[in-house]
Amino acid sequence: MIPEKSSSPPYATLEEIRLRKDQLSEEIERDSAQIGNLWSQLFAKQENSSKGEYIATLVANSVTAIDAFLLVRKLMKNYSGVFRFFGGGKKKKRR
Repeated sequence: MIPEKSSSPPYATLEEIRLRKDQLSEEIERDSAQIGNLWSQLFAKQENSSKGEYIATLVANSVTAIDAFLLVRKLMKNYSGVFRFFGGGKKKKRR
């Protein structure tokens, strides 16, 4: 949920401020419950996966890991000067 930019109305009394605070508190609780529900759905474990789906997931995760490794290796090779600045990478020997 993206907060909307709106100018808040001027409050005349403390009672108006308390009412607005209660409204905002209720909205936050609703949003928190909704986020919690979505979060639990995101990480719900799938119990009914077949052997083929398991193998497909395993292969997909392996390809992703290999791709990430190759990307890091390429970045280290091409930008070794940057990594040397942070204390990593190979240092060239002077003759």
